[in-house]
Amino acid sequence: MSTQRQIGLPAELCLAAERKFVPQFANLESLLEFVLRELIEDKAEALDRKEQELLEQRLRDLGYV
Repeated sequence: MSTQRQIGLPAELCLAAERKFVPQFANLESLLEFVLRELIEDKAEALDRKEQELLEQRLRDLGYV
């Protein structure tokens, strides 16, 4: 297991997140770990590239490119 660090967050933010999301996660830490990993993956950029490729292919199919 990797080394862990402590961070400080506002208590009201933690309580709101626990109320809303902890039923889906074991605890607040696992929720935050999931969110941070998702943000790091940067899937939006990959989707943008895929959309760009689809658009270019459609233009080629129509004879514009």
